[in-house]
Amino acid sequence: MSAPAETPKKPPKSRRFFFIRVGVLLTVLAGVLLWAWRDVRQRRARNEWDHTLVVAIALVRTERVDDVAIAALRAQVPALEDRLSAELNRYRPGAPHPFRFELVGPVDGLSPPAAPSSDGPVDLAKYTFALSGYVKDIDARAGIDEARYDVRIYLALRKPRQALRTLAEGRSEQGGRIGVVEVEIDDQADGAHLPLVVVAHELMHTLGATDKYDASGRTAIPLGLAEPERVPRFPQRFAEIMARNRPVSESEEKVPDGFAQIAVGAETAREIGWLR
Repeated sequence: MSAPAETPKKPPKSRRFFFIRVGVLLTVLAGVLLWAWRDVRQRRARNEWDHTLVVAIALVRTERVDDVAIAALRAQVPALEDRLSAELNRYRPGAPHPFRFELVGPVDGLSPPAAPSSDGPVDLAKYTFALSGYVKDIDARAGIDEARYDVRIYLALRKPRQALRTLAEGRSEQGGRIGVVEVEIDDQADGAHLPLVVVAHELMHTLGATDKYDASGRTAIPLGLAEPERVPRFPQRFAEIMARNRPVSESEEKVPDGFAQIAVGAETAREIGWLR
């Protein structure tokens, strides 16, 4: 008589749980990698310039700002769109409008998180976490759907601290989707272009452009010149968008008086895909 066949043994319960956990983790990892791949692909597609990028400018009042100032800012947006379109067409004649800006708000809120104190991974991680919480809060209160926009710039507004000096500074994700700008703004319409010049600067960062000024804030020569081949070299007619000012001599620079005095130089155009 033959011996009865043995019943296969089931794996221990602890091993079954192990395989389940591994399967769940692998599924989550695959989902994260798929999302990252799609995000990178979508961000790179922005630099093809075959369609208009939609950019949100979220106005955040960190203190009471005159409605006149906000109205003046809003009125300047079409002129910035036109200027950047003219610059793109210097490199790509007949290209579609590069940007459509949508001002959202204003909403009352806090200033953006302070810049990280160092480039160390811990400080950068803390800043990224704080910035993520900040934009989620503003998006929720302003009704911003992040899927609608290619880039979102958060423009924090406050009144000038000094009568003869205004502040405008920003930071953004290099090649990312988010930028923040802090500006002092009064009710004088003739200065409303300056916050938007900084917005355009940070926008270019999100598309891959790098700064064109040195550690002291002075224009880098020659990369920071909109017309490096100009003879005589100074005064320059334009401020390169990734520099801060318009060089008028070897030792003097001036803040651009309006959008007509800003330009996208060849190096910046290469970095963002306008020039191949």
